[in-house]
Amino acid sequence: MPTVPIILREVSFDDSPVIAQLANNKKIWNNVRNRMPYPYALKDAEQFVEQALKSDDATVQAITLDGQVTGLIGLHPASDVYSGTAELGYWIGEPYWGRGLASAAVAQIIPIGFEQLKLRRIYASVYEHNHASMRVLEKNGFQREGVARAAVLKNGQVLDEVRYGLVNLPDQH
Repeated sequence: MPTVPIILREVSFDDSPVIAQLANNKKIWNNVRNRMPYPYALKDAEQFVEQALKSDDATVQAITLDGQVTGLIGLHPASDVYSGTAELGYWIGEPYWGRGLASAAVAQIIPIGFEQLKLRRIYASVYEHNHASMRVLEKNGFQREGVARAAVLKNGQVLDEVRYGLVNLPDQH
């Protein structure tokens, strides 16, 4: 996979206007959880950045290309019996679609999860219609683990959710 020269970095309040501009897009909202509002205003971006900076466990990064924020990516650790695992979430602003930025960002966050956070598993859930995101995960070694039928209610429509996982376990001989 050719490398796209992106840089992942911590989000900052200065990013809020660009995040708001890019995230205020129904095409993005159609593929994320409803906790991300639509329409998406500057105050939403400011609240998001504040929460990201306060979080003790989530790792949220701005995806940048040539110094410009193009989207966001994060690992959100699970707890209880799921400790040592984290959910991966990401989105790219529409002007940057089709350039390989999501694939490059996922490739860069995997080592953060496995090496820095010492995770054993990273997982992601994708709505049935989001084939581009499925390709991003598959390019990065994620395995399709199954389909949760009728698991999601989005835009008044019941959708299947495709689950992906990537495991990093020491060799077991």
